[in-house]
This record gives sequence, C-alpha cells and structure tokens, in this order.
Amino acid sequence: QAQLVESGGGLVQPGGSLRLSCAASGSIFGVKAMGWYRQAPGQQRELVAGITPVGRTNYADSVKGRFTISRDNAKKTVYLQMNSLKFEDTAVYYCNAELLAKETIQWVNAWGQGTQVTVAS
Repeated sequence: QAQLVESGGGLVQPGGSLRLSCAASGSIFGVKAMGWYRQAPGQQRELVAGITPVGRTNYADSVKGRFTISRDNAKKTVYLQMNSLKFEDTAVYYCNAELLAKETIQWVNAWGQGTQVTVAS
C-alpha cells in the first residue's frame, strides 16, 4: 500500500535548524507534487512549502528565506530544511504527496503520520 513515512522532527532552540524527510514507499509507480503542511494546536493545517516534480517551489510567506524544500525523485523523498526556527514554527508537520497507486492505477493524495517540531528555549 502506498504510504509516506516522515522523520526528523524534534526539539530545537530558537534560531536553530532541523531537517525533515519524507519518503514515499509501497506499491506506487510515481510521485507528482510533494509538500509540507503544519498544524499548531487550535489552528488549521496550513501549507508550508510545495515542490513539483521538476523542482518548482512555493512557500508560505512566514517561512520564506528560512525554510527550503527539496526532493530526490529517484528516492521518492522530499525534504524540508528549516533554519532560523522561531517559537511560532512549533507544530506537527505533515508530508503530503500525490502518489500513483499500482493497485488502482489512480492518483491518490497521501499524508504522512506527522512529526512534532517544538521550538523552545
């Protein structure tokens, strides 16, 4: 079954850095757009950054200049390098991707399980 597996969250001080990874695995033929979302307590899930298969990127205004999204198409993996982290970046971060499932030969929108990022001094 197609799935996304995340890693890399944790606790970091303000100004610090973290790198998140998300790998697509299972019965899939391919991956289209990939991205990262986050959800803080009591708030709606919001887009942090997205990347197309050819590397075109977009970012939320709040993370521009601090976060960098990238992908390795051969590994079916997307990364989020987070620098200059702020208290307000604290949230659960979710990976999202469009996967072509082998069983159905249809594109499915998949979510990772979420990884906690906590920025605290």
